[in-house]
Amino acid sequence: MNNARSESIEAYLAYVAGRVADELGTIVPEAWDVPAPLRESMAYSLLAGGKRLRPAFALAAAEAAGGDPEEALPAACAVELIHTYSLIHDDLPAMDDDDFRRGRPTNHKVFGEAMAILAGDALLTHAFHVLATMPDRFPRVSASAALRIVKELAAYAGAPGMVGGQAADMLGEQGETTLAQLEYIHLHKTSDLVVASLRAGAIVAGANEEQLESLAVYGRSIGLAFQIQDDILDLVGDASKLGKSTQSDVAQGKVTYPYLVGLAASKAKVEELTAAGKSAVSGGALPAPERLLQMADYLITREY
Repeated sequence: MNNARSESIEAYLAYVAGRVADELGTIVPEAWDVPAPLRESMAYSLLAGGKRLRPAFALAAAEAAGGDPEEALPAACAVELIHTYSLIHDDLPAMDDDDFRRGRPTNHKVFGEAMAILAGDALLTHAFHVLATMPDRFPRVSASAALRIVKELAAYAGAPGMVGGQAADMLGEQGETTLAQLEYIHLHKTSDLVVASLRAGAIVAGANEEQLESLAVYGRSIGLAFQIQDDILDLVGDASKLGKSTQSDVAQGKVTYPYLVGLAASKAKVEELTAAGKSAVSGGALPAPERLLQMADYLITREY
């Protein structure tokens, strides 16, 4: 795994995206007897590209903690499997009802709602198979480390985490949802999976509790900043760069930071959270936080 921290963050993210795409291309064993439409539906979304930020967070955290990012690759891919399942389900008519994702029709528009649901189910469960078999591939990753990642990811991605945030998002309404409730939505719907990615990579690297906590603070801050930036881009972004329709939050009456506090205050909040995240990992607990600092700066200026 390339760990030359002098390269640009854009080059690093492009490298990670390619490395992860290669890994994901063979992550469901060909020997498994899987109905062709299900396998195709899974691959359609899993291999659709995207920024692969969550895997990048996992690999960068392993590097920050002094470990080998290559050994964190299965954990990084497991998080991406869960993220992809969540996107498939979020796009469904019963949820966000989106027609396009990453510049092409959403999964259910191509394969139908039933197969899209099943593809999401399969990706979610396969994530834990990947984690459980991680020590078989990398003997230096202990079974106890793999078990801890399974335990944490199940919570961060489940009812007290991402799924809970999505449920709160579905329950929110303009004119009724408060800023505190919106922060709960964003922290769980988005930040929790970022935190899970960071901690998974660091656990593989043998990080101590102080290091894991600093990464959790970073993840909560950067994850919330990322989601607020998404709210901003949905309002003023370029649809051709985003790969999806803009103004969708407005059309659906969804509660966002710009809706509650305005555009200027939302941008200021992104800067505040980014600074807090950077501070959390630059205090000396982590031996090599440079990549995480680069990622924080990159995310605050992104256009998609």
